[in-house]
Amino acid sequence: MVTLQQIKPLDIEAESFRIIEHEFETQTGRPVSDYPMDEFAVMRRVIHATGDFGFAANLRFHDQAIAAGLAAIRAGKNVLTDVNMAAAGISRSFLDKFGGQVICRVGEPEVATEAGRLGLTRSETALSLAAADNVGIIAIGNAPTALLAVMELIAAGKIQPDLVVGVPVGFVNAAESKELLSHKKYPYITALGRKGGSPVAVAIVNALLRLA
Repeated sequence: MVTLQQIKPLDIEAESFRIIEHEFETQTGRPVSDYPMDEFAVMRRVIHATGDFGFAANLRFHDQAIAAGLAAIRAGKNVLTDVNMAAAGISRSFLDKFGGQVICRVGEPEVATEAGRLGLTRSETALSLAAADNVGIIAIGNAPTALLAVMELIAAGKIQPDLVVGVPVGFVNAAESKELLSHKKYPYITALGRKGGSPVAVAIVNALLRLA
């Protein structure tokens, strides 16, 4: 027999977080106290978005990632995403308070034209064209090619985000691109292996917005 919880809609998120914290040690074998509080806040929101405690083992944080992300948000810088799905999920009401915007140029006609001319994906091309858009955080959840392009643009000095959230999902170069990101000296948050996706990228950015 299925028994449903009787709970008010506004209380669902808080109850979900309570359950996550209660089950965390059983599911992961590690206590919550093993993690810095702000990193756990990000991890908890990712688990909430995916229902997957495996991200506790997969998430990797540069030691300046949280501070860099919060500084970018508080400075009113923009969040650049690789796909519209990610852009739609980011809490614009929180970002608006600091003066930042969510940018995703992948659907613009000129991006498609330029991508065809250069033989690149639309995600790669959109990221290149957005380099001058006061970008503080780049959030990649869909395309490994986009994450690889971000790292190339940074290496070439063409874009300088404060934080790279790189969590593309998939079987072709997803794990490899995130492994490369995990060795960079600049601030990043990533999830090693094949798992990831736009919901994970959105969860990370929204957690940072709430911490800010």
